[in-house]
Amino acid sequence: MRRALLEAAEIVDAWRVVPRLMLALYGLMCWHVADWFMHLPDPSGTQAAFVSTIWGGAAAWFGLYVRSGPPGPQQRGGS
Repeated sequence: MRRALLEAAEIVDAWRVVPRLMLALYGLMCWHVADWFMHLPDPSGTQAAFVSTIWGGAAAWFGLYVRSGPPGPQQRGGS
């Protein structure tokens, strides 16, 4: 049982399930926020700042996702 759980954990880690799921959910949230903002009859500056913050966070999430992968050949010391 323990071995099966360890193998499952290695598969989840190798496929990077959690980071991909978080990135997908954040993308969905960005979609909904943009849709909400575009349907506002007269958006205020505060609402625009909120949307900008959410979308700026999307760039940060994507950057974290890209850097969270396994090290490339140059980082491992190979060529």
